[in-house]
Amino acid sequence: MTKFFEKGPMRVVILALWVVLALLLGKLFPQINSIDNVALVNLPADQMSMQAAELKAEHFASNAGIPLLITWQRDAGLTEADIKGVQALYKELEINPLATQQFIPPLGTIPAQALMGSVSEDGKALVTPIFFKEDASTAALKDSLADITTLTKTITGENPYSAKLSEDVLHARYSGPVGISVDATDLFKSADFQLMAATVLIILVILLVIYRSPLLAIIPLVVVGIAFLVVSPLLGAMTEAGWLVKDAQAVSIMIVLLFGAGTDYCLFLITRYRDTLLIEPNKLKALTQSLRAAGGAIIMSAATVVIGLLTLLLANYGAFHRFAIPFSFGILITAIAVLTLLPAILGLLGRYAFWPFIPRTEEMARAHASKKGKPYVAPKPPHRIMRKIGRFTVKRHWLVIAVTALILVGLAAVSPKIEFSYDLLSSFPEDMPSREGFAIIEEHFTAGELAPVSVIVKTDEDITDALAALPYVGKVAKPQQADGYQLYSVDLKENPYAVQAMTDLGQMKQDLGELVGADAFWLGGETSEQVDTKTVQEADEKLIQPTMIVIIFVLLVLYLRAPVTAVSLMATVVVSFFAALGAGWLIIHYVLGQSAMASAIPLYSFVFIVALGNDYNIFMISEVWKNRQNGINHLQAIENGVASTGAVITSAGIILAGTFMVLASLPIQLLVQFGIVTALGIVLDTFIVRPLLVPALLAALGKVVYWPSKLWRDGK
Repeated sequence: MTKFFEKGPMRVVILALWVVLALLLGKLFPQINSIDNVALVNLPADQMSMQAAELKAEHFASNAGIPLLITWQRDAGLTEADIKGVQALYKELEINPLATQQFIPPLGTIPAQALMGSVSEDGKALVTPIFFKEDASTAALKDSLADITTLTKTITGENPYSAKLSEDVLHARYSGPVGISVDATDLFKSADFQLMAATVLIILVILLVIYRSPLLAIIPLVVVGIAFLVVSPLLGAMTEAGWLVKDAQAVSIMIVLLFGAGTDYCLFLITRYRDTLLIEPNKLKALTQSLRAAGGAIIMSAATVVIGLLTLLLANYGAFHRFAIPFSFGILITAIAVLTLLPAILGLLGRYAFWPFIPRTEEMARAHASKKGKPYVAPKPPHRIMRKIGRFTVKRHWLVIAVTALILVGLAAVSPKIEFSYDLLSSFPEDMPSREGFAIIEEHFTAGELAPVSVIVKTDEDITDALAALPYVGKVAKPQQADGYQLYSVDLKENPYAVQAMTDLGQMKQDLGELVGADAFWLGGETSEQVDTKTVQEADEKLIQPTMIVIIFVLLVLYLRAPVTAVSLMATVVVSFFAALGAGWLIIHYVLGQSAMASAIPLYSFVFIVALGNDYNIFMISEVWKNRQNGINHLQAIENGVASTGAVITSAGIILAGTFMVLASLPIQLLVQFGIVTALGIVLDTFIVRPLLVPALLAALGKVVYWPSKLWRDGK
């Protein structure tokens, strides 16, 4: 198969096929990021908060739908004209409903004095709801918000939605689930282009700095870019067919993953090709030899990432589950492009791909110098720095193990101290409308009014007084009754997004169990969803993390036929993950001043750090094994493996860490934190685990690392 690329016409055919495929798919199917977002559900239907939402929609349908909260605020106090303006807006919406509008309270017809009763105690703020259809797309919801803005401007003669909070005028902000959904979509939509541009730019700059070859900097981007143009419409087609649910967050991260990991795979082959051209005069034979030598490691590396990412399909939490297919499918197609499209391009360009530093055999270099009328200058031995590192690591392996373990374990010891947050709103920039809206509510109303708990009980007994008597409850509204159920809106004393509120909700479950029976109540609302999110995410971590470890361990054993080495490699990447988590918390909390880490970060980071970390280990270990198979003794084989792969893996690690750090430039706290932790994990792997700890462990363990293969039995 590798000799396939020695045939001239076939290289052109392969290049043409990829280009045509990308263009054809782009014409037939929509790009994944062009498809409208829908309201995404993350929690399974059997969670209490979801059951409460279903019961509320079924038995208390007057408020059914997705709520939009419009927060109105004036520093000097809301005026009678402000209240009349709100009423006029609601009256118009009642007469001429919006396309996605499902229910609107009769605020336009009640007396103005009655509406004034809903104003905050300081007289400065008011919150009014509108309920939208459950199946409305985010794009349709955004259009509806634009219509409300236009109506408000027509009625009041001003636009309170764009007025800065520092101005002494009427302010209005869209918040609640609808406002959050629209803001999140806008954030991720703008993030896609920003991510693509920044990722390509940083890869280009790093490649130019490291290799100083314009073509070599462009070739990986062309290969991965064409692969992305194939992946994107195929994912779009899957989404249109109903096989996938688009997740804007997943698409954003996928862009970074494909360009980062894809460029790494390209570098593995390109570096091997360059080294082979130094000893093989025929460029096509050199390409065949390079593909044969590096192809196995690339296939194994990609398989590790693909299968590792597919373990996310086991997740019950929706956001985790939705990541699995786009990530794994994208890596699969990118790896195929690296093994087919890249060799075709390299075969066509040959040595000129490395211009102006063209690799030549000694004979060719002498002839070139003679032609230029210059004396031949022998090149310096390759990989000098990494060879020194490899030699030191092999000779002083116990010292290296002690120092690297101290660093990694020390950082890992910080990870249990991490505080986690479970709400999306905290990931938004502070000046996002939905977050400003909640800030207005938080400032002018009691903490619990931010997001009341919906308490549904199946009993005829009025438990208003019993609920109000609970020490963590601030206020209880009069119950609604329907079909044997009662619905109570309960304000907690604590901020409903705080960790203490989640603890209080756990206590409420116990108290209600004693009051009405364990099977006769349901708790809904934001705090209940956060509690369920914590439960589901922790269960996913306990399932997916060990499953992924076992699967990758089995792949390593099958590839290396050496269980001891597989255990060592898995141990190093797991320790590297916890070290990255600890180091990330030090930066996020003590440098950036953020009070909590997004709860999804541990699983997201684990999947990427473990899968991508094993990529580099596989590439280096493959070189050690090949050296041993060529009769080189154990310690020398380790030194050679570090020397020959060190530069390319370091370059690849810098590129991959750089691309993930691009996420830190976005105004989305979740992606910032994910980018920081994952980049740190890659840096630790690139500069500590792979060049130092892993080879030191191999040296310390001796020939047992090859057990039970033939390499172990030969005794060298």
